[in-house]
Amino acid sequence: METLTDERIAEIARDFLIDPAALLAVKAVESAGSGFLPNGRPKILFEGHIFYKLLSSVVSSNRLKQLCRDFPNIIYSTWNRSKYKGGLGEYSRLNQALKLNKDLAYQSASYGLFQIMGMNYALCGCSSVEEFVSKMSTSEEEQLKLTIKFLFKNNLVETLNSKNFASFARIYNGPGYASNKYDVKLMNAYNKYKEIYK
Repeated sequence: METLTDERIAEIARDFLIDPAALLAVKAVESAGSGFLPNGRPKILFEGHIFYKLLSSVVSSNRLKQLCRDFPNIIYSTWNRSKYKGGLGEYSRLNQALKLNKDLAYQSASYGLFQIMGMNYALCGCSSVEEFVSKMSTSEEEQLKLTIKFLFKNNLVETLNSKNFASFARIYNGPGYASNKYDVKLMNAYNKYKEIYK
């Protein structure tokens, strides 16, 4: 799997008038610089609280409670870091969820270099979550293209370019961003890149 260099990411960022150092900071915080696992599958993180939320719109409350009891590692009402297995372990969680609801399971994981959630497939220009996952599995450059579409659709380019990392974090990472210092991590990563990529 061909790796997308920082230089190439910076070049593409400039083409879209995105601050390259700021975009590289997002990549560094989200995926530690790699969009794929050693086995060639895209890096993912399965979010059981998102799966819970999406399931709540299609199953009864009693059924949802039963699912939480039966599958406590993939269905829970609030974000819980301890549920993560990391690396390939996330695929075992996703595969379990796929047996319950394929479409919603794919929507409940984040993918690639920039860890975009599957539920955002339409904001990335895809007609289905399956198309989104397929493109995320293609290359790091494809992952970047989907991310750029997502940033523009969410009006996040200007926020990123102005280095308003708290506002960016609130939309990109969620309202609980401060608990894991997401905005601080972005600023620290940006400060490392800004002298190299202007």
